[in-house]
Amino acid sequence: MSFQPVKFYQTGTFTVGNRLLEIDERTVQATQGRDNSLNSGHRACQGCGEALGARYTIDAAMAASGRKLIAANATGCLEVFSTPYPETSWQMPWIHSLFGNAPAVASGVAAAMRIKGKSDVRVVAQGGDGSTTDIGFGCLSGMFERNDDVLYICYDNEAYMNTGVQRSSATPPAVRTATTMPVGTEPGNVFGQGKYVPGIAMAHGIPYVATATVADLHDLEYKIRKAIQIRGAKYIHIFVPCPLGWGAASHDTIKLARMAKECGLFPVFEAEYGEVTGVSKIRRQIPVEEYMKPQRRYAHLFGKNPATETIARIQARADRNIRKYGLLDTEGVN
Repeated sequence: MSFQPVKFYQTGTFTVGNRLLEIDERTVQATQGRDNSLNSGHRACQGCGEALGARYTIDAAMAASGRKLIAANATGCLEVFSTPYPETSWQMPWIHSLFGNAPAVASGVAAAMRIKGKSDVRVVAQGGDGSTTDIGFGCLSGMFERNDDVLYICYDNEAYMNTGVQRSSATPPAVRTATTMPVGTEPGNVFGQGKYVPGIAMAHGIPYVATATVADLHDLEYKIRKAIQIRGAKYIHIFVPCPLGWGAASHDTIKLARMAKECGLFPVFEAEYGEVTGVSKIRRQIPVEEYMKPQRRYAHLFGKNPATETIARIQARADRNIRKYGLLDTEGVN
């Protein structure tokens, strides 16, 4: 199941001091053991969830692979802010692919390593929700269908942030973007569109699928380490808030990622061969409004005349996730 070894005893807080934990459970962000594969000097926005997610993801993959790792990176925010020509923040073998073919490039790299007898070299592919759910979806499905030995990582900030905050097929309903403006009788992104790629990946029956957020880095690193040790196609979908595109405060990135899970809009789980094997339970369920109000992309729903019906439909989506994945801990917290 998801990495949740620590029992929390505080009331009204999600934190626990390092001094209360065993040494191997303590969170140490700066250590000589880290590779810093995504090094300082990149040009991500302040509070960028994707930069944080990528740093911890790739460092965990480097450690799990014995530093024998190659990454293919689709065009997008992560590629743009980390490699402004002729500079790079990547301290590892790293390939920039086109917007839509990162899974195919990574599959080719994995095949080349196999032919060269370097089966110990592991391969990851990275992309945002635009390159994953839209432009590169065909290549991704092909990678899953062939069960290529690649770990694909989607950093989901729920829109095309690099090109001006346009809607992607991962953009939630009612959200304001540059292409789904808050106008008309049903403002924002329409209901009934989009796709949920973790579920589609599970439908391919691949060895491992997981979701994670930057609000729980221990869980994220655990899932990366586990995936690197599995042969065949793997998919991890990471929730990474974008302060600029969401109209949120840069210091709220972690808070929003946590709230997305705690309200049920983003279920955190892992699955093997199409079956859910573990979920990260909601510790304190919150209404979706609590998650939505700090974001200007939802501001049109909370004016003088709140869009109560629309908010209720979003709450219903969260409630369905809670029922489907069994996200509420009915036994409570010890």
